[in-house]
Amino acid sequence: MSSSSSASTNFTVTEGNLTGSGVYLGMLSVTAIIGNVVVFSLSIVTCFINASMVHIFNKQQIFRVNPRYILFIHLVLNETLQLTLSVSLYLFGNSFFTIYVSLCVLILLPAILTTRNTPLNLACMAAECYISVCIPLRHGNICTVKKTYIVIGIMWVISLLTILPDIFILLITEELEFLKTRVFCERDTVFRSSYSKSKRDASHIFFLVVVCLTLFYTYFRILFVAKAANSDAKKARNTILLHGFQMLMCMTLYMQSLLKQLLIYLFPKHSISIQHAIFIFIQIIPRCLSPVVYGIRDKTFRMYFKKYFICMQVKAIRVQT
Repeated sequence: MSSSSSASTNFTVTEGNLTGSGVYLGMLSVTAIIGNVVVFSLSIVTCFINASMVHIFNKQQIFRVNPRYILFIHLVLNETLQLTLSVSLYLFGNSFFTIYVSLCVLILLPAILTTRNTPLNLACMAAECYISVCIPLRHGNICTVKKTYIVIGIMWVISLLTILPDIFILLITEELEFLKTRVFCERDTVFRSSYSKSKRDASHIFFLVVVCLTLFYTYFRILFVAKAANSDAKKARNTILLHGFQMLMCMTLYMQSLLKQLLIYLFPKHSISIQHAIFIFIQIIPRCLSPVVYGIRDKTFRMYFKKYFICMQVKAIRVQT
């Protein structure tokens, strides 16, 4: 799994070369501290923005009865959980390096689930956008609140079904003592069977192909409708492009391990900084962009978002006075 696995693999490449190098240890410590501060700060800001959006969603009925906003807020919650787990593993890995396999499995499972959910959520949002533009008369019947929550439930079931085989393979192929050993908490370390790795690669390809085909189909259908100069259709077309951009972000997760190995091979002296940078650019930044791309860009959500922060500022002033 690309999503939270890298968080705990920090410093493994150069750890064996640290003995006898006090200067390098000092550099490692400084790099780790700076990396931890940057990661923690970005994650706190992102989680605060996401929590504000969830609060606005719960307070305003106009959002709770709209399938589009329901899917969006599910994406926000999913990304927040994934970010929290990834950052927790990242900070934990920098502090303690290894954890028990049994604990690692409990952390990895929801991390894998949320990572799987993201492309599925994007595909569902694109499909809803396509229905609203291309077959608007049937949108009210197809995209209901109840059906939206059913789709979200199916989304979680599909993601869960991709993980269960890994659990079964782990229990069958590994000794019970393995669960009590300490390891670097990453998917390849815990689910180390060749069957698990083959299944993971196959499921990655399947998910990406299905979601990419969905995005391409919805985009070109909406593009055809947008030629009629309908402003809503043009906005929907741009939204699908943003879904595609977000999908590219998801694809970088699957290439994270290969990218890290390549950069460390090219720049071995900067391996620690490379691991920090990759985690920030692949794990943190995409989740910082999600609320901006989808939430603040929406006029209705942006209006309530401004009101929410104005109210917070007014309350802060009253408390001070």
